[in-house]
Parts: sequence; structure tokens; C-alpha cells
Amino acid sequence: MLNPMAPLMIVVLVAAMFCGFCWIASLITRDTSWVDRVWSIAPVVYVWIFAGAALAEGIASGRLVLMAVLVTAWGARLTFNFARKGGYSGMEDYRWAVLRGRMSRRQFAVFNLFFIVLYQNALLVLISLPALIAWQHPAALTAWDAAFAGLFVASLIGEAVADQQQWNFQRAKKAAGGVLAPGFLSTGLFRYSRHPNFFFEQAQWWALYGLGATAGVASGAGFWGGALNASIAGAVLLTALFIGSTIFTESLTKPKYPAYADYQRTTSMLLPLPPRHRRAAASA
Repeated sequence: MLNPMAPLMIVVLVAAMFCGFCWIASLITRDTSWVDRVWSIAPVVYVWIFAGAALAEGIASGRLVLMAVLVTAWGARLTFNFARKGGYSGMEDYRWAVLRGRMSRRQFAVFNLFFIVLYQNALLVLISLPALIAWQHPAALTAWDAAFAGLFVASLIGEAVADQQQWNFQRAKKAAGGVLAPGFLSTGLFRYSRHPNFFFEQAQWWALYGLGATAGVASGAGFWGGALNASIAGAVLLTALFIGSTIFTESLTKPKYPAYADYQRTTSMLLPLPPRHRRAAASA
């Protein structure tokens, strides 16, 4: 059994530096979106730390290199999408401004430190920990690795398509003077899910968990500690965060657009499914 403290301690130290940077930057600039700006960067660093450790130790590293390449592709695409929306030009997430208005200055300062900075940075470490499982249990690649890698790539493409459709809609809306019925995107992938990009984002991290779990099983760890291991916490907590964030976001969107309530009624929130009114019509 390899000593997990070697690369894991490096990951924790780097995460602590990210935390310090995000917190200090938020105090200086009064902008709480600094974690958003490192979101697509930190996991790439963390997974490559584990992959680099495997390469340095001379152990079976094919799976870890595969995981690192996949996460790098995820990070590059997400960074591009965030940048073109102005995320690196000082634009703060509008939801933080809403919460700031609902809290006292002290309450928001505590929320910023413990949830925005510490919790979210910790989550970025947790979703990267399937790489730790793969590092602890070096084994040859299997057909399951190909399946989970394929799921990751398919989800990456799905999220890219959804983000591009949203980008095209927002540009058309801006060109129309800021008004384009019904006010929100409900075609393309958004016909089947109100947030397909969120669904595909989560699916990628569940696929990464699958790669880590495959390492455990292939090395003989069995079900407990292999197929089902502690690194599942990252994917579970990420899904919980997305569900909570989506509910909050929609609570702000619904009052702005009269047609949004019907869109909520007929369209799945995350999992892409046929529109409910179409299923009802088909069964009538």
C-alpha cells in the first residue's frame, strides 16, 4: 500500500494557498467570485499532482494520466466558457450580490469565508480524490476505464453544446435589445432539461469517480473500498451543491419571466427527459 500522504499533502497545501488567495482577494476587491475564477484550474492541478507522483514512483500510471488528461480537457473548456462571458474581467456572480443584500455585513463576511472560500475550495479537492484512489491502487487499464472515459467525454461534449446554445441565445437576446421571447432559452438541449449544462458537469465528476473505483476493483480491493469508496463524497456533495444552487437561481429567474413557471412544470430541472406535456399527450 502506497503512502497516500505524499501527494495528498501537496494537494492540501496547494488548496490552502488557493483558499488564502481567494479570501484575501475578495477582501481587497470586495468581489466574492474569486473561487469561480480558480474553479476550472484547481482540480486540474490536483489530479496532475497525483499523476505526477505515480510517474515519479514508477508505478502503473496509465489510469492516472488518463484521468489527468480528461480533467485538463474539462478545465480548458470551462475556462474558455467562463472567460468569454467576462468571468475574469471583474464580473461578480449576481447571486452573491443578492445574498449580500439579504445579510448583514458581518453575516456575509462569515458566509464568504466559510462557504464561498473554504467549503467550495474543499469541494474542489474532494471531487479530485478519485485520483487518490487510483494512486493508492495502481492497476492495468480495463474495459471499464474505457466506458467511464467515454462517459466523461460524452458529458464534456454535452456541456459544451449546452453552453454554446446558451451563448448563442444570449448574444441574440442582446442584439434584440435585451428582449427575446420568452426571455430564456427553451430550445435545443434546454427543451429536455432546464439546466443541461449543470447535468453534464456533474456527470463528468461521477465518471471520474467511476475511474477511481475501477482502479480499486482492478487491484483487488473489492466492493467496499473499491467500487464504493470514500471519494464518492466529492461527487455527492457537488450534486447537492448544484441542486441547491439551481433552486436558488430559479427562485430569482421565475419572477422575471411569466412563462418560466410553465417551463418548470413541463421540463425536467437537470436530467434530460422528454417534455412532460408531450408525454401526457402521447399517453392520452
